[in-house]
Amino acid sequence: MTDAPLDAVVVGSGPNGLAAAVALARAGHRVTVLEAADQIGGGTRTAELTVPGVLHDICSAIHPFGVASPFLSSLPLDEHGLVWRWPEVDVAHPLDDGTAGTLVRSLDESAAGLGVDGARWRRTFGPLVRDFDRLAPDVLGPIMRVPDHPLLMAKFGLRAGLPASVFVRRFKTEQARALFAGCAAHVYRPLTGLTTAAVGTMLISAGHRHGWPVAEGGSHAITRALASLLESLGGTIETRVDVRSLADLPAARVTMFDTSPRGFAEIAGDRLPRLRQRSFRRWKYGPGAYKLDLAVRGGIPWSAGACRRAGTVHLGGTSEEVAQAEAAVGRGEMPERPFVLVGQQYLCDPTRSAGDVHPVWAYAHVPPAYAGDATRAVLDQIERFAPGSRERIVAMNVMTPADYEAYNPNYVGGDIATGANTVRQLVARPGFRADNYATGIPGMYLCSAATPPGAGVHGMCGYRAANRALRYLGSQ
Repeated sequence: MTDAPLDAVVVGSGPNGLAAAVALARAGHRVTVLEAADQIGGGTRTAELTVPGVLHDICSAIHPFGVASPFLSSLPLDEHGLVWRWPEVDVAHPLDDGTAGTLVRSLDESAAGLGVDGARWRRTFGPLVRDFDRLAPDVLGPIMRVPDHPLLMAKFGLRAGLPASVFVRRFKTEQARALFAGCAAHVYRPLTGLTTAAVGTMLISAGHRHGWPVAEGGSHAITRALASLLESLGGTIETRVDVRSLADLPAARVTMFDTSPRGFAEIAGDRLPRLRQRSFRRWKYGPGAYKLDLAVRGGIPWSAGACRRAGTVHLGGTSEEVAQAEAAVGRGEMPERPFVLVGQQYLCDPTRSAGDVHPVWAYAHVPPAYAGDATRAVLDQIERFAPGSRERIVAMNVMTPADYEAYNPNYVGGDIATGANTVRQLVARPGFRADNYATGIPGMYLCSAATPPGAGVHGMCGYRAANRALRYLGSQ
């Protein structure tokens, strides 16, 4: 480590940690990022997990909020190698009759494909899509504050505050209902709860405004672009530096932690005020992820044609089946037919494939710290909507919840969202206080997905935490 005085140290090199570092460096401060692993990136890493030359995203894969992020979109990441690629169909949700609900960037085209629900779909999402870029900064921030655009937030809130299971009743066709339920299920919570329509509403609105793209070459391209930009601004990155206590840190005026609340509590120890210590250690984690990385010759033979063109495929059957699966996971039970997300990034990014062998990314929602084998359940859901898919798999890599926690300590019990999306934790991340990013120790801030606005590759947690740190630096 350098002995020169630093303005800021960032612990963790996930997208939020790098975003915080860039925001601080862009303001003229000397910044160093410390990463415990031998590779930077956190949830945005890519590797050859199955067949040589076939690139698999280890965690995050599809990035609607990457292009929609007010902060990331303000950065010249294209000058540092980041290229976005869009699939022909953004999202498809197949049903057992061979049809599918589909989301494409064009609101009108999506509505036309939903038949009698087309007009309702347009009325529901049209106002949010038209003003999405003004709405995004308010939604991608702390909830407990006065929004910049209160009328827009009210429109969003009228939709977002509902249980997803209630929201879907406005649609008559199962294609529209299932399409919304699959997007809503990204909230990782039973769909009967209040506010569970929020994530689905935002993902669909973002999709119609910006699409659901992927990063060319894999999600690590986002990491590399942020790291390159940081270094161009004078920042530095050090890997294999495991920060276990505050004594492990170099001297700096501010320190940012891209860690879970519990992780920070372990690092801070007795330096953390008692009430904050209790709050951080009580932080609740949500369901786990059980992922299969598949190398598939010729791709998945979906019955629904739209799925063969879709970057993201949601598997769960009807909206009611999706709700039942998520409810079971919420009770701590492994459903026979889990909700499965499938990524086919290679469809718009052929650099990930090796000849006719393509990477397919698929994970199921499972109970927290699930120790069973969900491999068959995931493959059965794929086979259900794509008969003959098993015969095309030439190699497979499995990541269990335990593997995810080992890969990234923030993913406690395999929770890749870094915290349960309960109403309380959505409103107060990581606790009820005026500053969501302050730790209670002067000059130290949380900037992980446990802070507003939560999980996703948007960098907004890091950016907003960095703004708090900049105020502190300016007051010294």
